[in-house]
Amino acid sequence: MLPGLLWLLFFAGDEGAALKMEMICVLFLSLVPAYSRGQGVYAPAQAQIIHAGQACVVKEDNISERVYTIREGDTLVLQCLVTGHPRPQVRWTKTAGSASDKFQETSVLNETLRIEKIQRLQGGRYYCKAENGVGVPAIKSIRVDVQYLDEPVLTVHQTISDVRGSFYQEKTVFLRCTVNSNPPARFIWKRGAETLSHSQDNGVDIYEPLYTQGETKVLKLKNLRPQDYASYTCQVSVRNVCSIPDKSITFQLTNTTAPPALKLSVNETLVVNPGDNITMQCSLTGGDPQPEVLWSHSPGLLPPNSLVQGGNLTIWRIRVEDSGYYNCTAINNVGNPAKKTVNLLVRSMKNATFQITPDVIKESETIQLGQDLKLSCHVDAVPQEKVVYSWYKNGKPARFSDRLLITRNDPELPPVTCSLEIIDLRFSDYGTYLCVATFQGAPIPDLSVEVNISSETVPPTISVPKGQSTITVREGSRAELQCEVRGKPKPPIIWSRVDKETPMPSGTMAVETYDGKLHLESVSREMSGTYKCQTARYNGFNIRPREALVQLNVQFPPVVEPAFQDVRQGMGRSVTLRCTMLKGSPMKVATSVWRFNGTLLAQPPAEQQDYSELKVDSVSRETSGSYECSISNDVGVSACLFQVSAKAYSPEFYYDTPNPTLSQKQSKNYSYILQWTQKEPDAVDPILKYRLEVRQDFHDTVDSLFMQLAQRNIIQTFIPVQKMEKGLLLEHILPNLKVPQSYEVRLTPITSFGAGDMAARIIRYMEPINYPSPTGSLNLLVRVRNKRAIDTQVWSLSGNRGNMWQQAHVPINPPGPFQIIFEGVRGTSYEGDIAIDDVTLKKGDCPRKPIGPNKAVALPGSGVPAQHGPCLCGPLTFFLYVLLR
Repeated sequence: MLPGLLWLLFFAGDEGAALKMEMICVLFLSLVPAYSRGQGVYAPAQAQIIHAGQACVVKEDNISERVYTIREGDTLVLQCLVTGHPRPQVRWTKTAGSASDKFQETSVLNETLRIEKIQRLQGGRYYCKAENGVGVPAIKSIRVDVQYLDEPVLTVHQTISDVRGSFYQEKTVFLRCTVNSNPPARFIWKRGAETLSHSQDNGVDIYEPLYTQGETKVLKLKNLRPQDYASYTCQVSVRNVCSIPDKSITFQLTNTTAPPALKLSVNETLVVNPGDNITMQCSLTGGDPQPEVLWSHSPGLLPPNSLVQGGNLTIWRIRVEDSGYYNCTAINNVGNPAKKTVNLLVRSMKNATFQITPDVIKESETIQLGQDLKLSCHVDAVPQEKVVYSWYKNGKPARFSDRLLITRNDPELPPVTCSLEIIDLRFSDYGTYLCVATFQGAPIPDLSVEVNISSETVPPTISVPKGQSTITVREGSRAELQCEVRGKPKPPIIWSRVDKETPMPSGTMAVETYDGKLHLESVSREMSGTYKCQTARYNGFNIRPREALVQLNVQFPPVVEPAFQDVRQGMGRSVTLRCTMLKGSPMKVATSVWRFNGTLLAQPPAEQQDYSELKVDSVSRETSGSYECSISNDVGVSACLFQVSAKAYSPEFYYDTPNPTLSQKQSKNYSYILQWTQKEPDAVDPILKYRLEVRQDFHDTVDSLFMQLAQRNIIQTFIPVQKMEKGLLLEHILPNLKVPQSYEVRLTPITSFGAGDMAARIIRYMEPINYPSPTGSLNLLVRVRNKRAIDTQVWSLSGNRGNMWQQAHVPINPPGPFQIIFEGVRGTSYEGDIAIDDVTLKKGDCPRKPIGPNKAVALPGSGVPAQHGPCLCGPLTFFLYVLLR
C-alpha cells in the first residue's frame, strides 16, 4: 500500500536562467483499478452493507465476516450502499437459518431491507447483490445473529435403590434444568439463597448430560439428606446481551414429591353409537406437586362439540368424524408425565360392495356349470370386526350344505369380508343372492348388496365409442370422455391418467363413475393427455381389469414473444420485426395481421409455420410508432407489440460524483455538479443537445398550491453536445440553488429525430467536503524558495473522473526559483488509480493544442487567471479514478 500522499518534485533552475523543456513520466498512485467496458466511466457495481435498525452490536468476527446481533422481536434494518455506473439494482437474499425459513424464496428488490419483529428462524446470512450489467455483480454479506432467552423448564427425577438387603433405601434426586437460548446460557443453581457449586459437598453434583435437546444443566442430590428438602432455583443468563434479563424457575422439593398417576373411568377402547352423549373421567391417583391434567385428540384438535372440566371430557351428540384417540396427560414436572389413551370408535357402516370370483383353480373368467363360484360381500365399518353378515337366496335365508359354504377373512380379500362359496355350480344354484350387513343390538341401519347369478351373468367388456377415442375441445369449455362397458352385472368405471404421476383434474389420482362418462368442467391446457378407463374390481367380476384409452386435446390460443419490444434505430435505417409463436394448440400460424398505430397494413400471407415478420425499410418520423402483430391459430389470437422509433435512450445519471455541491455561504446559495453518461448513444442518430428542466422539489408537501407553483416555475435550458461517445462523462453546473432546498432535475436528449427518453432525479444540498480529503485528489503546487519555502496550490482535480485521459493547462508566475509538486491524495479505501504523463514546462502563454478524440478538457480548479511571463503549460494529461469510501 502506497502512502496517503506522494510528492513528485523537480527544480526549474535559478531566476533568469533559460527554462528547459522537461518530460516527466510517470506518477502512478495505486488506489482502485478502473474498469472499462468500451470506454468512459462505466464502472462495475460496488456494495457496502450498513445497519440502521435496533442492533445490539455489529462486530467483525474475522476479516471476511460481519455479524449483526439483534434481539428477537426487534426491528432489523439493513441498507446496501452502492456505487457504480450505471446505477446498480439491489437484490437482498438469504441463506436459510432453518428448513422452515422461506425468505430466500421472496427476495427483496430494494436498497433497504426491513424486518419487523424479527424471529429466531430469520437469523442467518443475508446477501446484498448489486448489479448494473458492467463486470460481475458485487455481493456483500452480513450474518444476522438473533439473540433470545426462553423460560427455563425444570424437571425432577428420583431413583431409589436397596442398600444392604432391605434394611434401608437410598434416594437420589436429579433436578434437570433446560433452556433454549442464543448465545448459550449460563446456569446458576441455588438452594434457597445459597448458590450451589459442583462437589461443594459429597451430596451435590452439577453436570451437563449428553444428547439433550437444548442447553441442560443437572443438579444431582446424592443419598438424599434432610437438609436437601428445600427450595431449588435454576437461574439462566445470557449475561445481559442485547439487554435480555435473566430468567429463573423454582421447585420446592419435599419428602412427598412424587410423579403423577392416573386412572380412567372407561376402557381403553370405547365403542359408541352416533348421537350419544359420553363422558370420560380421568382421575389423579398420585403426584406432588398437584399435577395439571390435559386432554388432547389425535388426529386434530378436540371436537367443537366437546367440553373439558377438570379431568372430565364430555362430548355431546357424537359424530362419526369424532372417532380417534383421546389422550389424558398429567404433568407436574416430576418424573415422566402420566398418560392414558382411549380409542373412541363411533359405529358406522358404508360402501357395500360385492365381488364375483369364477373358478380360480381352472383359471376361468366366466361362470360355467360344473365349476366352483365364490360371491364375496364387504362393508366399510367401525368397528369392522363387529359386522355380522347374512346371506339370502331369492328372498329366503340361504340353506348351507356341503356345496354351499360360508367363509370369512379370505386372505385375498379385504379384512372382515364374508364369502358364499358354491361348489360344483348347478342350474338350481341360479338365482338372486342378497348379502345383508348388520351391527347387532345397535341402532345402525343395515346395508345390503344384491347379486344375480344366471346364464346371463357374463364378465364385462369395455370399449370407446366410435369417433370418441380422441376428444378435441377449446380451453375453458366442457369435455366429456366416455367408455362403454358391457356385462352383467355392469361394474363401475375407474378413470386415471396414463402418466401415473399426474393427478386427475379433481386433484385425486382416480375417479369412479357409474355410467362410464368422465365430465370435465372448464378444461385447461394442462388437462391435455391420455386418460385410461378400466373396470372396477368390486361390484363386478374378480378378474383382470378391462381397460381402454381416450386422448384429450385441449386447444388454446398462441403464446407469442416478444409481448413488447422497444426497437431503436437511426433515421433512414431498416428494421425487421418478428413475432414468434412459442406455444399453442394447434401449433401453426393460421393468420397474422400487422397494424401500424392501429391502421391495418397490407401483408402477404405468411408461409412460416410459427412466426410472422414485417420489415420497415426506413425508420423516420412517419414510420415511427406502435406496430402490432396479431397471430391466430384458429382458436384464439395473441399479439406482439413493437415500439419503433429513432428516439435516443435516456441519460444515465452519475451518482458517484464526489462532493457535487459547491457552496456560496454568503448568499446562502449553492451550485450542483450534475454528471451523466448517455445510454447506447450509437443506437440512434447523434445527440445534438440536452434539454434540462429544473424545478424545486415539493414532493414532501401535500399543499396543492405549492405543487402548482412548482409546475409553473420550471427553469429550462439547453446544453449543446459536440460529440457523444459511449461512456463519456458529461457535466453541467446548476447555479443559484437555494440552501437547503432540493430540486427535481429532468434531462432529455435531443437528436435530429426529436426529443428522446427523459431521465429524472432529485438533488439535495450537502455540506461541501474540503480537499485534500479521503475522497481522493490530484493537486499541483508551486514551491517558491525565499527565506522559507512557500507552497501555493495552483490546480486541483478530485473524485472519480472515469477511465480516460484528460488535459489541463495551468499558467503560473513564480517570483523566483521554484519547484513544482504533484501531490496525489489517496482515499480511505485501497481502491483507486492516479496517473500523469506528458508534462511540458514552457516559457510564455500556454498554447491550446488540439485534443484527441478520446480526451476531454479539465478546466483548472484553482481559478487562477492566465498571466504573461514564465508559465507551466500543457499538455498535462493525467488519468484519475477514485471511488468514494
